[in-house]
Amino acid sequence: MALVLNFLGTGTSQGVPVINCCCDVCKSKDARDKRLRSSVLISVDKQSILIDAGPDLRSQLLRTPLPMPTSVLMTHAHQDHTAGMDDLRPLIHQNKSAFPVYAEANVQERLRQQFSYAFAEKKYPGAPSFALTTINESPFFVNQTKITPIRAWHGSLPVLGFRISDIAYLTDVHTLPESEKQKLKNLDVLILNALRHKPHHSHLTLSEAIQLAKDIGAKKTYFTHISHHLGRHESVQLPQGMTLAYDGLTLYVNN
Repeated sequence: MALVLNFLGTGTSQGVPVINCCCDVCKSKDARDKRLRSSVLISVDKQSILIDAGPDLRSQLLRTPLPMPTSVLMTHAHQDHTAGMDDLRPLIHQNKSAFPVYAEANVQERLRQQFSYAFAEKKYPGAPSFALTTINESPFFVNQTKITPIRAWHGSLPVLGFRISDIAYLTDVHTLPESEKQKLKNLDVLILNALRHKPHHSHLTLSEAIQLAKDIGAKKTYFTHISHHLGRHESVQLPQGMTLAYDGLTLYVNN
């Protein structure tokens, strides 16, 4: 299975630069230090699967080299991962069909509240339409593509990561049960959040992310969901086989 992944965004909930911040990272001229909210687009089996749809989605889709999304997987219900759903309207109108959304029940509830106009009985002309499919920790298929959910914890909030073939995407993770690590054996690529150096109640620090990546043992690990507190891209030192992702980075995985 040939798979292409494009990092649409690699930043935390405020993005980088942070508004009105004058730190060294936020003032950096290195394009790799400009981080939109975290999301990836995966091209596989003649379809494009979006993971999360944050508030930067419009600009992200305008610059991605991959075909436009045909479905979206939601990791959890926080605003920086859901707020861009309305930006899918052009694709919905072009395809003349509701956009497929795969999410847990609690995430669906949040979407129904946040985008109530999309689920109204009498919708105004031009409103988006979403086709919701309920998922849990059991594997499921998006057309012919098998998706294996990975249960993780974002503080006290349960979230999902996803394994597609030999690549796994885990964001907003603080703890990962040992039972779920079994689902991550023999990965070619692991994508994992690494917020900053200082401990955080609901995110992995860089050192914690490095240790978890070592435990999982993927051939290559990319860190994402990065805040300005982590330091400039060029200054972060990592073990062999691990690197910071950056917006626009494209990975090609051939199995």
